[in-house]
Amino acid sequence: MPITLDRPLTWQQAAAVAAGEPLVLSEAAWQRLAHARAIVDAIVERGILAYGVNTGVGGLANVIVDRPKQRQLSRNIIMSHAVGVGAPLGKAETRAIITAAINNYAHGHSGVRPALVEQMLALLAQDCIPEVPSLGSVGYLSHMAHIALVLIGEGFAVHEGQRLTGAEALARIGRVPLVLEAKEGLSLVNGSPCVTGLSALVLDRAHRLISWTDVAAAMSFENLRSQPVAFEAISLALRVSDGMQETGQRMRALLEGSAILAAAAGRQTQDSLSLRAVPHVHGAVRDALATIGATVDQEFASVSDNPAVMGTPEAPQVYSEAHAVAPHIALAMDQAGIAIAELAAMAERRLDRLVNPHVSGLPAFLAADSGVASGFMIAQYTATSLVGYNRRLASPASLDGGVTSGLQEDHLTHATPAALKALQILDNAEHILAIELLANAQAYDLQEGDHARAPGTEIFYRDIRSAIPPYRDDRPLAGDIAAARGILQRGYVGSA
Repeated sequence: MPITLDRPLTWQQAAAVAAGEPLVLSEAAWQRLAHARAIVDAIVERGILAYGVNTGVGGLANVIVDRPKQRQLSRNIIMSHAVGVGAPLGKAETRAIITAAINNYAHGHSGVRPALVEQMLALLAQDCIPEVPSLGSVGYLSHMAHIALVLIGEGFAVHEGQRLTGAEALARIGRVPLVLEAKEGLSLVNGSPCVTGLSALVLDRAHRLISWTDVAAAMSFENLRSQPVAFEAISLALRVSDGMQETGQRMRALLEGSAILAAAAGRQTQDSLSLRAVPHVHGAVRDALATIGATVDQEFASVSDNPAVMGTPEAPQVYSEAHAVAPHIALAMDQAGIAIAELAAMAERRLDRLVNPHVSGLPAFLAADSGVASGFMIAQYTATSLVGYNRRLASPASLDGGVTSGLQEDHLTHATPAALKALQILDNAEHILAIELLANAQAYDLQEGDHARAPGTEIFYRDIRSAIPPYRDDRPLAGDIAAARGILQRGYVGSA
């Protein structure tokens, strides 16, 4: 079922398009595009001074560009702004950015032609993915410039697994290169679609991750024979937090009926915080994600192009503003990175307890033949390394600052880098969680006695074991970690 863009998209809808769902525009959206373009045409015809339409950009904002050169200005903006470096973004990331750009134009205040949006929709429909270097943005500009190159038959794209020039790619999908009109070059690189699209992916992955983190935490809690009284609803209700109550409910459901926990009841007064505080930490992350999601939806609902056009063709209005700076979503992505990093850090602490014979009550390092075999000793090193990496990445990008464009742009929020590092933190967190899941499956295999697992954890234990056999130091453990990450990247666990 295609997703219809009439009113602004939600982050969930944008993530679905990024994953491959079709996107179409409503008739009302097409009318808004046409109306805004008519306003730009009137500005051009009447010579009304407008940034990026008949002036240079950035530090050249006061240089007038005569009408005969306005097409060349649009093309030149794309060429000069296509300065990205580094490995290309993935397909989902590029689709997400294109989706967010279309959403921005469909507000009807940018003034690009409907034909330009048709070209972008064709890229999505045909899964023709522009090659977009991942690095080089201080907030916006470079990523969209590389997408724009393909629209005009330049740059590179991947179609059906083959890297093609922009012109070859357009020909493959039955399109011809666009000749950009006034303002289109600026609108293609301006605004916040890069961070907005990427943020939808951050949220989509983070919600899936936290559901799986509940599963891993429940397994660790059970394997370490902890005290479930910490999760009782009457006690958790003393602290006000929707996320904490939801986490508590999920933990109770996952652990209900555990014979392992029943046999260990009353063994100790309270457990370590990495076990006892699961509802508090996971709940805080859930609460943060709810706030972040509202901010990202707010960004989808906002115009981020500069300048914005309003009024009518008969009475055109143009407003130079700073909507593209996007501090709200920059701060939200910094918060997302911190929240995900904390979730992963707590998972590593549970993992350490599983492999540590001083506290686990299990064979040292979960090794099948201790001494001859090291088991999960070094896998925990990897998790510790990734926690440190996340700690470095979680430093706020929005505080980086910097000055560009000859003092014209002297405050930068680094919104897109904030989203990119949140995605890297998610990569690291998925690896950490994969190791915890593997360690838990191994711990179940090494449990003494024949006490049954909870039905809720049994499902996931069997799912892991159906794909990954017990570890005997008989193969590189890295392959098992990759396989476990593949399991947790599924979306079937349930919504967070």
